Amino acid sequence: MGAIAINVGANTNEPGFRGPVRPDGSFEYIPIPESEPATDPPTYGDLAPHLDTAIPDDLRDRPVHLDPEFPEYPCCERYTYGDDHGIKAGPLSELAAGEYVFFYATLSVQSPADWLPPTWGAFLIGHFRLAQDPLTGEEYAALDAAGQDPFLNNAHVRRNPVDARVLLLGDPEESMLYDHCVPLSRVSGGSDANRLVTALSADSGKGPWWRRPLRFDDGATDHLLAYARAVAAREESYHG
Repeated sequence: MGAIAINVGANTNEPGFRGPVRPDGSFEYIPIPESEPATDPPTYGDLAPHLDTAIPDDLRDRPVHLDPEFPEYPCCERYTYGDDHGIKAGPLSELAAGEYVFFYATLSVQSPADWLPPTWGAFLIGHFRLAQDPLTGEEYAALDAAGQDPFLNNAHVRRNPVDARVLLLGDPEESMLYDHCVPLSRVSGGSDANRLVTALSADSGKGPWWRRPLRFDDGATDHLLAYARAVAAREESYHG
């Protein structure tokens, strides 16, 4: 196994809108609301000054579930991710140090462009290369007791009680929140998977694929990384 890609971020259910994707491929990652008691989580109001997306007034005091954590993003410290749901935690726990987790989000199309679907789509927004093997909840409890804890700022560790079934730590040299997203949807529509899903992942691309963990072997992972680098290089050249 080379990588798993999982869905994260705001959607039309939580908090009722998606982050935007722009014609140049830039986007904004917006987290979902926090649904459990937690210790001093950031709020949408804390994020609002750092975002171009307008945050509704009735959400500004609402805590956010800021997971994954990217140090390029406000209120974040390290590359960490936690999950309490077996459908994601199970596959993620099978990864090993040096392998990858990709994060994708559904984003709303801000303005039309020939490479974008009409209204929304699924896009890769970042990745971690794992600095260590994933930790189970039990392994984390032992780590915490030993006083060596890189996960203190993770949203699942802030919860009372800590509820992560798996915790991931990204290598700071080889993990990133992208500046420009990589499409997983075809231009025909957000629900239509492109070949990065249908040809490279183990997923059929049928049904609500944009909600499922997507598995990639070593060769497919290399292709995804090369694609993300090519997108970044193209945009740097364009804006440079």
